[in-house]
Amino acid sequence: MTDTLHIVGGGMAGSEAAWQAANMGVRVVIHEMRPQVGTFAHQTGLLGEMVCSNSFRSDDSEQNAVGLLHWEMRAANGLIMATADKHRLPAGGALAVDREPFAQTVTDTLMAHPNITVEYGEITELPRDGTWIIATGPLTSSSLGQAIAAETGAEALAFFDAIAPIVYHDSIDMERAWMQSRYDKGETEEERTAYLNCPMDKAQYDAFIDALLAADKTEFHEGETAGYFDGCLPIEVMAERGRETLRHGPMKPVGLTNPHQPEVKAHAVVQLRRDNKLGTLYNIVGFQTKMKYGAQTEVFKMIPGLENASFARLGGIHRNTFLNSPTLLDGQMRLRSRPNVRFAGQITGVEGYVESSAMGLLAGRMAAAELLGGSLETPPDTTAMGALITHISGGAEAKTFQPMNVNFGLFPPVDGLKGGRRGRKDRYKAYTDRAKADWQDWLAPQAAIA
Repeated sequence: MTDTLHIVGGGMAGSEAAWQAANMGVRVVIHEMRPQVGTFAHQTGLLGEMVCSNSFRSDDSEQNAVGLLHWEMRAANGLIMATADKHRLPAGGALAVDREPFAQTVTDTLMAHPNITVEYGEITELPRDGTWIIATGPLTSSSLGQAIAAETGAEALAFFDAIAPIVYHDSIDMERAWMQSRYDKGETEEERTAYLNCPMDKAQYDAFIDALLAADKTEFHEGETAGYFDGCLPIEVMAERGRETLRHGPMKPVGLTNPHQPEVKAHAVVQLRRDNKLGTLYNIVGFQTKMKYGAQTEVFKMIPGLENASFARLGGIHRNTFLNSPTLLDGQMRLRSRPNVRFAGQITGVEGYVESSAMGLLAGRMAAAELLGGSLETPPDTTAMGALITHISGGAEAKTFQPMNVNFGLFPPVDGLKGGRRGRKDRYKAYTDRAKADWQDWLAPQAAIA
């Protein structure tokens, strides 16, 4: 018990934490409540199951902070990134994956590791003994959530995370839609045609907005508030902020030319991205929604090309809980009031698959180092992982703490570089060059034991 690392939750963060710790020679037990105890968002009992988008977002490690995070995880022998690379799908400059084989490979890899075992069943209390990582994600069970709230003396914060619908490709009218990545981005023809586009003229867009605003929506339970994370806003909430909001967000028409009518500029464009390797499923990009199911089919079939669409999955919405980490966690991701327990992943207040996996990577390494009789310094805040952990463990304002994606705003400035949009390209390259060097320096002493 004392020399074993226990990890609660087999999602992105828990899986990565287990992999990292096991490779350092530590025995690991993953405690996963699925499939014995399900959630309304998960469909399987597989480890590393993706329940929202199938995208890990930008893979550009020179000009994008999440792409830099990809790079750091690959450099640290990250399981999630290696598996994503194995099952990647064309998605322009993004890293998207075939979700079912992705989760199966994560599960098989962890099950095959000699230092890892998986125990199925729900953990309902915050452990007092042993070394633990809580990586239960946005759908932490109510029993464990209550135990965490009782220990921390504060109610768990919450926001609502919405799921985008998935459409069968063979039900899309390709005489109206076309394949093209925005600005033809990508190094191969497959990448340059990774997105399926459905154009709207002004009248169609206005009618769509009217229907969206009038549609029946999911009601919240008494006492719940709609504190959405801005990176995952339901489309109807965006529409409520102004009729043009969607046209400047997920439905922006820039960088696209309709080959069916090349002389006509679309007023708005709905994009769909491949959701599996076979290309039989496409998810509607940025179309998270809290509309009721019947309303979804009516409203989405107003999109040109989707008039006869069949849906493999309709959108949904779920409560997403997270800690006020700046007040509760130290720089080692330990609960200040109970240092034998670390937290990792989305429950710490990072947002996204990649960020959650990254926090799992750090928690796994830190816990393993402790079990092996040593310690591991927090990575410098000039790295993507260091910037994230600094943010959640004290860099953020506790009173207004909200979930955060990795972004260059979390990084210390580079001296001598211009601010503003004109200097952005050089500034981002300087951030990523510095981060890569500092990350390699941080990893180097661990190479002998990892």
